[in-house]
Amino acid sequence: MEEFTLRVLAVVPARGGSAGVPLKNLALVGGVPLVTRAVRACQRAELVDQVVVSTDHAAIAETARQAGATVVDRPEELSGATASSESAVLHALDALGADPEVVVLVQCTSAFIDPADLSAAVRRVLDGEADSVVSGLPTHEFLWTAAGAGVNHDPAVRPRRQDREPQFRENGAFYVMRASGLREHGHRFFGAVAVQPVSPRHAIEVDDPEDLELVRALAPFVDAPEPIDVDAVITDFDGVHTDDRAYVDSEGREMVLVSRSDGMGVSLLRRSGVKVLVMSTEHNPVVAARARKLGVPVLQGLADKRTVLRDWLTIEGLDPARVAYVGNDVNDLGPMAEVGWPVATPDAHPRVRAAARVVLTRPGGSGAVRELCDRVLAARPEPAAPVVKSRPRLGPVAIGDVLVGDGEPVYVIGEIGINHNGDLDIARRLIDVAADAGCQAVKFQKRTPSICVPVEQRGQIRQTPWGEMTYLEYKERTEFGHDEYRQIAKYCDERGLHWFASPWDVPSVEFLEEMDVLVHKVASASVADHELLRALAATGKPVILSTGMSTLSEIDQAVEILGTDQLILMHATSTYPLPPEEANLRTITTLKERYGVPVGYSGHERGLQISLAAVTLGAVCVERHITLDRTMWGSDHAASLEPAGLEHLVRDIRIIEQALGDGVKRVFPGEEAPKARLRRVTV
Repeated sequence: MEEFTLRVLAVVPARGGSAGVPLKNLALVGGVPLVTRAVRACQRAELVDQVVVSTDHAAIAETARQAGATVVDRPEELSGATASSESAVLHALDALGADPEVVVLVQCTSAFIDPADLSAAVRRVLDGEADSVVSGLPTHEFLWTAAGAGVNHDPAVRPRRQDREPQFRENGAFYVMRASGLREHGHRFFGAVAVQPVSPRHAIEVDDPEDLELVRALAPFVDAPEPIDVDAVITDFDGVHTDDRAYVDSEGREMVLVSRSDGMGVSLLRRSGVKVLVMSTEHNPVVAARARKLGVPVLQGLADKRTVLRDWLTIEGLDPARVAYVGNDVNDLGPMAEVGWPVATPDAHPRVRAAARVVLTRPGGSGAVRELCDRVLAARPEPAAPVVKSRPRLGPVAIGDVLVGDGEPVYVIGEIGINHNGDLDIARRLIDVAADAGCQAVKFQKRTPSICVPVEQRGQIRQTPWGEMTYLEYKERTEFGHDEYRQIAKYCDERGLHWFASPWDVPSVEFLEEMDVLVHKVASASVADHELLRALAATGKPVILSTGMSTLSEIDQAVEILGTDQLILMHATSTYPLPPEEANLRTITTLKERYGVPVGYSGHERGLQISLAAVTLGAVCVERHITLDRTMWGSDHAASLEPAGLEHLVRDIRIIEQALGDGVKRVFPGEEAPKARLRRVTV
């Protein structure tokens, strides 16, 4: 085994006393104690072999050990305000029995030491260029005495800056010395002394509370971005997921602005195994609605976020040091102090920015959550492929900012279809029903009646709410055009919903492409319409294919045309309403195994049981017709869910998702007490 040679030793004196700032060496800058920042700077300097912290304070010692430093207990006689830093360094050398070639004295009061500067100074001593090197800030300042005399200049002669060589102001960050010279002379300056220039942004020293506030404000701009290695991310809502503004309509309903990119970031984070939680003091239902769409738990209406956070971390068995909390206002300071990674938005309250270890660059509502997710993901190792898999995880397929597939939150679609009866106001009310229930999308149907209505049916007379008319006139009367769908698209965006439609003919595909829908849906009636399928495949967008009234052979042909890269199949039985004996839910498994794509369920039954059972069997999305009232005029209302039913469906789907778990057998926190009380062990 190769013997380790200690050539360069860094010593960080860090006593507990401080005249200017109590326990200054433990003060947080960028969420990191000053002593930890000093240790890390030494560790990152490539020429430093070992880092030692000399302290008389137990908390400083523990913090230093956690940072990876060796700790030397500093005796009381060397810990007073008059004790020199050299005495601490010499004591550390003796306590370790170390005989390095070079010793480095590093001060915790310098929050922004550049490891490259430190290594450069060490190199100058190792190479024999100097015996002692001090860090200094280049300056062209003119110095004066209190009596008005020039110190470094003749007041009568004022040379231009460019005509003067810079002088250096000792900034106290670090001192590099030949160890033998320090022992011989007893102080840090001896022999050939050189100055290691440092950048002004790295040269601020913390001597009083004002200095501390200054470096805290600068930390987000000086510290190099680093991956955020955590096991859980907790976020405030207002000002983090939103821009901290509320939009109020004429009826007093509040809406907020969020970023679609946040949704994809949260989904990727959850897939990587990172827990996500939303915490808010707000009671507004928009908080819960957004959390449902993201597929994450939410705790809202909280009076004491700090206590709730502690309890949640205990229940989840999480190490607070490996948790990030993102906040923007003073009520976030408590929970931020509980975690290892306090994070702030760039427009947060100054006290919040000062307490943060990381300040994001994107504001709330404009991608702040996505930026955080990306930095957390950057610290996650690529997941190793499991040796044995009982069955493949299918998908996911990206629909806008949402991933649909095994392991993702169930994508719930409220099918408005033609239940709007040609009335844009009814369509808006149904969109509200879907959004309020927690759906991710609404779906319509789009036809060109002159193509879709069979010739023999066009002239048939129908009794309608608008009077007697032909069947073709009726279909044209209930069809929406560009203006209506533009308003629908705008309203869905305001309510945070995706929208799309089932095109029944090729011109309708072209129409929907003009509307820039995120995904296309194939109705069960169109499975064998290969011309339509080819037009949909040509869009390059995801396709959801319903399989009602279809044989496997017909589905095979449809899948061959559409491909499987962006395909989601929907098990369906096209009986209206659907009797339980025709549901045949095990077909969900059949379709997954045959085609290797995500499979959902499109239901036409009365009630919720069959749709909920589909989720337990692995349906990745659920589509149900929705209506304001099942007694309304129209062919699909009777087999549709009313608002209360849809709300219960989404609620129960989310409960089932949590209840299904991950399949790993474990003892949960709630079992510990009964286990200790009831478990009987015999041999």
